[in-house]
Amino acid sequence: MPKRQPALPHVWLISDPRNDALLERALTRLPRGSGLIYRHYHLAAGERHARFQALARIARAKGHMVVLADSPAMARRWRADGSYGAPSRLAGGPATLRLATAHSLREIASARRADAVLLSPVFATHSHPGARTLGPLRFRLLASRARIPVIALGGMTPHRARKLGRAPWAAIDGIAQALDS
Repeated sequence: MPKRQPALPHVWLISDPRNDALLERALTRLPRGSGLIYRHYHLAAGERHARFQALARIARAKGHMVVLADSPAMARRWRADGSYGAPSRLAGGPATLRLATAHSLREIASARRADAVLLSPVFATHSHPGARTLGPLRFRLLASRARIPVIALGGMTPHRARKLGRAPWAAIDGIAQALDS
C-alpha cells in the first residue's frame, strides 16, 4: 500500500540569508502545523546541516512540517519531511513529500512527480526586482489548471494571501517580517 502523505500546511516559511536572524522567532509564532522550507544554500555543508537541525527542532516542537531544498535522498538522510526544488531534482528513491518550483503552466505540468508546486512570482519580490509577476488573476487561473496543489510564492504577505482566497502560500520576507512586528 502506498504511503499516504500528510496534509499540506497552508502557510510556509522559506529560509534565506535575509530572514535568518528572524527564523527562530518566526517558527515559534507561525500557526501550528505550518511548514518550513529550509534552503540556506549560502552555508558550507556542515554548517548548513547544523542550522537545519536547530531549526527543525523548533519547527517540529510547534507541529510544523520541515522540507529540505535538496534531493529526496538528501532529505531522507537529514530526516526532513520532504524535498523542494526544480522538478528535475525530485526523482529517485522511496517517496518523500516533494515540492517543486514553477513559473508557468508548462513548468507546473513538468512537476508530475511532485506532491505540490510553488508557483511564483505572484507579486513583486525583493529577490527579483523588476521581474514580471503573475498577479492574483493569473495565479488563480494557472492554479485551477494544475493537477496538484499549488502554493503561492513571490511577494506574499498575510494581507496579499487574503487576496488569493483560500490558496496555500509561502514567503521569505513576508512572514518573518509580519510576525516580527
